[in-house]
Amino acid sequence: MLELISLSKTYRTGDAALSDVSLQVPKGQIVGLIGPSGAGKSTLIRCINRLVEPSTGKIELGGVDLVTLGRRDLRKQRRRIGMIFQEYALVERLTVMENVLSGRLGYVPFWRSYLRRFDASDIQRAYQLLDRVGLLDHADKRADALSGGQRQRVGIARALAQDPDLLLVDEPTASLDPKTSRQIMRLLTEICTERDLPAIVNIHDVPLARQFMQRIVGLRAGQIVFDDAPTALTEDALTRIYGAEDWDAMRKGDIDQAEAENDAIRQLAEVGA
Repeated sequence: MLELISLSKTYRTGDAALSDVSLQVPKGQIVGLIGPSGAGKSTLIRCINRLVEPSTGKIELGGVDLVTLGRRDLRKQRRRIGMIFQEYALVERLTVMENVLSGRLGYVPFWRSYLRRFDASDIQRAYQLLDRVGLLDHADKRADALSGGQRQRVGIARALAQDPDLLLVDEPTASLDPKTSRQIMRLLTEICTERDLPAIVNIHDVPLARQFMQRIVGLRAGQIVFDDAPTALTEDALTRIYGAEDWDAMRKGDIDQAEAENDAIRQLAEVGA
């Protein structure tokens, strides 16, 4: 289980990105983190694996307080935390397989990681993961030859190669079209369910959060202002998180967009027939 206890982050400028955030994420639960820009969502995720150093508070993963760890111990604990980035963070000149295997770098000596030499079991595992994310036929392609959705799938496979106890996902659909976004979210949730893997997903798309998340946490100005099931995300709750907005009109726009996509798919099927 992940537990955040009174977590705060204040930058040198005096800006408070997070203020007294307490949160528990049990094993197997998929949590969607929503809120306006500047609410502290990305900071929260980066504090958990200490890409950003928290100012005060505790971050406990399986009973280990990550905040107190030195560099060597932190490196070991980071192997337990898979990270999926908005901009994929792939090495473009390397192949898909090499990018996935980079998820094992925390487990091999430096000289082997430098030479990119991995055990046969790691390679076999990478092939299995590529098969699971639908990219087995692309194993030998360079990362820069892939589409955005394919790159995100490589990022998912790389994170899973760590055999993590926790998955952190930072805006996985921000650069993707609506159809691909739903495919990626479906893949993520299916994998987390299969592995009983807890995940925190920073997601800007409220309809996607409603559709795929088991629990939603809303941040505003660095504080939790909503923590409940997606069905409880009412207009009043959205207003607490984002401020006043015509949520009915926004929801109608989402429905219209989904219907237009479905119509396009049906038309293509008719042409193919």
